Amino acid sequence: MKIVSQQVTLYELRQMATRMFGDMVKAVVDVDKEILAVDAELHSDLQALLIDNGSLPQSLWGVRLYPGREGEGFVEFRSKINVRPAQGNRSLGVESAETRDRILRVLAKRIQS
Repeated sequence: MKIVSQQVTLYELRQMATRMFGDMVKAVVDVDKEILAVDAELHSDLQALLIDNGSLPQSLWGVRLYPGREGEGFVEFRSKINVRPAQGNRSLGVESAETRDRILRVLAKRIQS
């Protein structure tokens, strides 16, 4: 597991994907601190890592990254940690367009091609 507070390259993400799931890397994005954690079997492990490092649970959103894909296929907004009825998110996805946009901005800032 790794916290990305600077940048991670697509090459590094491809290596992580190959080691774990083949074509996908699980990530948890902190939309307030603009950081992410990557490279674990479970989103909940990445979530715990970020919380242990000072992130607030309500700021964390799970995604799946596909470093071999481009455009809309690169990110899938899907994780069990996203189910938060108290925050108005009742599904595995990220229902708020504003939150999805914030996640995409963090990913664009932290992932180098």
